Amino acid sequence: MRLVLILVAGLLFGAGLVLAGMTDPAKVIGFLDVTGEWDPSLAFVMGGAVMSFGLGQLVLRKRDARPFGRALPDTSADPLSTRMMAGSAIFGIGWGLAGFCPGPALANLAVLRTEALVFLGPMVLGMVTAQRLLKLDAP
Repeated sequence: MRLVLILVAGLLFGAGLVLAGMTDPAKVIGFLDVTGEWDPSLAFVMGGAVMSFGLGQLVLRKRDARPFGRALPDTSADPLSTRMMAGSAIFGIGWGLAGFCPGPALANLAVLRTEALVFLGPMVLGMVTAQRLLKLDAP
């Protein structure tokens, strides 16, 4: 049952990315180009996602819920570390240059978009390299 819920959530997430236009690199770059032909429509998509996530977290924490039997991560520590800031900067630079981030790039696999295929190789290589260099635990 758990795998079915994960699959449904992934399909819903992918469909949302397609409907919102986040799988189109030109639209993403238009959103990031605040000095040119700026397209603010993705701000509403991101705002809705942040509000939905925040509301879900609030409800789960108030009910002390344990999704799939696991406790929610402890957020009392300061989440703004140097690694977090560096990772965010690298993510933003990659997103701005390619017009893709991991979720939309994976969603584009369904239509075999060439740009997404080119993006995914270096993305996976970067993730594996970072994991090995930093000796991170796999999720």
